[in-house]
Amino acid sequence: MKLKMMYSFLNSDINTIERRLEETIQADSLLLKRASLHTLQAGGKRIRPVFVLLAGKFGQYDINIMKNVAVALELIHMASLVHDDVIDDADLRRGQPTVKAKWDNKTAMYTGDFIFALSLELMSEINKPLAHKILANTIVEVTVGEIQQIKDKYRFDQNLRDYLRRIKRKTALLISASCQLGAIAADVDEATHKKLYLFGYYVGMAFQITDDILDFTSSEEDLGKPAGSDLLQGNITAPALYAMENESIHREIEKVHEDMDPIQIQKVITLIKESGAIEKSIALSDLYLDKALAVLEQLPANRAKKTLRDIAKFIGRRKY
Repeated sequence: MKLKMMYSFLNSDINTIERRLEETIQADSLLLKRASLHTLQAGGKRIRPVFVLLAGKFGQYDINIMKNVAVALELIHMASLVHDDVIDDADLRRGQPTVKAKWDNKTAMYTGDFIFALSLELMSEINKPLAHKILANTIVEVTVGEIQQIKDKYRFDQNLRDYLRRIKRKTALLISASCQLGAIAADVDEATHKKLYLFGYYVGMAFQITDDILDFTSSEEDLGKPAGSDLLQGNITAPALYAMENESIHREIEKVHEDMDPIQIQKVITLIKESGAIEKSIALSDLYLDKALAVLEQLPANRAKKTLRDIAKFIGRRKY
């Protein structure tokens, strides 16, 4: 089953969110408007808005309230991607030119700032201090994670704990916040919204680990960027870390640099794939998925719970 089919009963509300996204990024500046629209039209799984809506189904669901939270979380994600592409000097995102490639770095940075500011403006519609505190703390942690990723580039002596701490901040916390904020916006009780936070955290960890596996195992057509891009950019992920347990492979990975010949990087990718590192990474992702499913079992039974379970399982076996 395709991901979108799993939450097809939300289609009307998802369409509302898509319209709200496009309405929100309108700007007086034609350049900001075009760059923001370019980012939006590049697509995406919209997994964060989906989690907001599904979490809201455990409480008093009102799409007029939920849509502001859902759009705000997606805008924060979008802004972080625009900034990431500047930091990584990336020319492609989802198979399309990045904002920095289509325009320039300055335009990309201000576009990211603009989109981020819009998210905060939307969240101001939510009159719940706890929601704002959680969102602020999440943004702080995401920023710390981005700085740590810069510091960790081409640092080949890092360990798995460093990696897990980094992806927690880079990916998992925004997904967990999506679940928790969606629940809080729908007046869900504290015990339930804390469980939804945990579910989102575990799913977010599995999501990023799977993403990092696909960087080595998927095709450029599916990825929208060349295979091995993370390693070329100096981002040391789970497959590389597991492969580096082998001394000879460690020495080869240490030679990687951003201007490396494509043939040479393919040889390194092959070494990683043949080392058993992919299988170990899959097992790590499965560990987090199992934790997510265990937390989910503690939640009240409804259609949203079944959908969250289906999405979690899909994340573990996705190919793109």
